[in-house]
Amino acid sequence: MTLVQGLDYAAVFIFGLTGALAASRAQLDIVGFLFLACLTAVGGGTLRDVLLNRDQVFWIADPGMILSASVAAILVFFTAHFLESRLRTLEWLDALALGVAVPAGVGVALGMNQSWPIVLIMGVATGTFGGLMRDVVCNELPLILKKGELYATAALVGAISALGVAMFTNDSVIILLVCGVTTFALRTGSLLFGWCLPVYKSHPPKQ
Repeated sequence: MTLVQGLDYAAVFIFGLTGALAASRAQLDIVGFLFLACLTAVGGGTLRDVLLNRDQVFWIADPGMILSASVAAILVFFTAHFLESRLRTLEWLDALALGVAVPAGVGVALGMNQSWPIVLIMGVATGTFGGLMRDVVCNELPLILKKGELYATAALVGAISALGVAMFTNDSVIILLVCGVTTFALRTGSLLFGWCLPVYKSHPPKQ
């Protein structure tokens, strides 16, 4: 198993947990858990692979990815009621998944010798699209759109940090580690300390 495959597996499992937690909050049945977990788990990677025109979408090339997401769904189905706050747990697991999925997207794009704008876009898309689909299907305000929170920004800065490190070393472990740590640290700071970007404030029209 390559490093990128390992990151994809980790992202699929953790995002699967968040999808199942969202299903538990919506009080869905076991099939709903499986559907939402798999949708969340593979959404970002599927978009990445389709846009990059890879030989096969990652979960079609390796159906074990779907099995991993399904295990996450079943695990949450039988344990979610023990959690004090499923929303808070979802947010933290989502932050962890973001810190794994962004370097997975960056790693795939770098491995295909894509230009730097494409590397950035693939990193952000892989990290955010699955969670966006999860929240839209559940009729929730997507985490990526919550006012002022660092989410897409964390993914983008993480991808930028990978490109910065890649200027000095070809070691993919170091490049993707820096990417993941940077992404997770920024998202964690937003959750813990309220780190955010300035939001648009309109001015009243002039008379």
